[in-house]
Amino acid sequence: MIVMGEKTMFLRHQTRPVNVGGVIIGGNNEVAIQSMCTTKTADVEATVAEILRLEEAGCQLVRVTVNNEEAAAAIKEIKKQIHIPLVADIHFNYKLALLAIENGIDKVRINPGNIGRRDKVEAVVKACKEKGIPIRIGVNAGSLENHLLEKYGYPTPEAMVESALYHIGILEELDFHDIIVSLKASDVPMAIEAYRKAAEVIPYPLHLGITESGTLFAGTVKSSAGIGALLSMGIGSTVRISLSADPVEEVKVARELLKTFGLISNAATLISCPTCGRLDIDLFSIANEVEEYISKLKVPIKVSVLGCAVNGPGEAREADIGIAGARGEGLLFRYGKMIRKVPEAELVSELKKEIDIIVEHFEATGEIPGRSHAGLAPATPAGNTGN
Repeated sequence: MIVMGEKTMFLRHQTRPVNVGGVIIGGNNEVAIQSMCTTKTADVEATVAEILRLEEAGCQLVRVTVNNEEAAAAIKEIKKQIHIPLVADIHFNYKLALLAIENGIDKVRINPGNIGRRDKVEAVVKACKEKGIPIRIGVNAGSLENHLLEKYGYPTPEAMVESALYHIGILEELDFHDIIVSLKASDVPMAIEAYRKAAEVIPYPLHLGITESGTLFAGTVKSSAGIGALLSMGIGSTVRISLSADPVEEVKVARELLKTFGLISNAATLISCPTCGRLDIDLFSIANEVEEYISKLKVPIKVSVLGCAVNGPGEAREADIGIAGARGEGLLFRYGKMIRKVPEAELVSELKKEIDIIVEHFEATGEIPGRSHAGLAPATPAGNTGN
């Protein structure tokens, strides 16, 4: 990894950049967040409504199921009403990919394990090439080709990489290079190893995900463990947190995960303490309220909510603004220095006012006020760096 100012950043694997509907994946760009709709794609109104919620949460690409002609036909109308690239998820029937391409899809995801014969893949590649539409080769441990299962006996990281390389070869033979690759498995160690091996030999952007990871709680832990391990190795150009939950939760978890590794430049961060017996305020509800308030901010502000004044300001000296509770009142502080005391009943409202002032200043100047004077690194984009 490399160090910039006081901020540690991970050395990123350099990949070929791929344009997906105006969002550049790979190269020196930030890791992009993706999710998938839970609606019936043919239900345009419901699908658009869900995508707009995802956009508001910070989703940058969204995938929809294209499992019939009605779904493929709906793409044209959906595209008119949303503001982020739309990805078609194709299984079994390559003709649905062709219909999706005709209707303006921004990217096509095909599963090598069920798309069928080479001539079907070639038909999709030809159509994508004519329209400048990228393809994601979506390898899944649960649906590997039969010949690979016969060769390896069961799904393995090696089998997954071999599947990806075979289909990359088909696309490259057709002079098609707008490729993104994923190698998903529900087994975290298998997925990590598959992606690690792929990163060594594949020059295209890797889309990270742990498939069938589970419910909101279990899936968050499982996905964060797998994807976090890969991000720490500098691997990955896009991510999706797969959850059996509202897809907005997928985006929220993804943003938090990227913030953890310093790989996102337009998200607010909350620092809060685990509490102890010195607690004299309702920290849990305060922290949740503040977290919700800053969750949709596109500003790299650090906000601290701590239970007491014993260690609070010192522990959050890098916070742009924060509060520490006390009996009947609280302390409002910036970069570890107290600004003023505030009655407990006004603590959250005063914090929100200070947050709004910082956000307004950042939107006008591109700088967090006071950060440079505190000896901290200025807010900078967290794009991919290195080789």
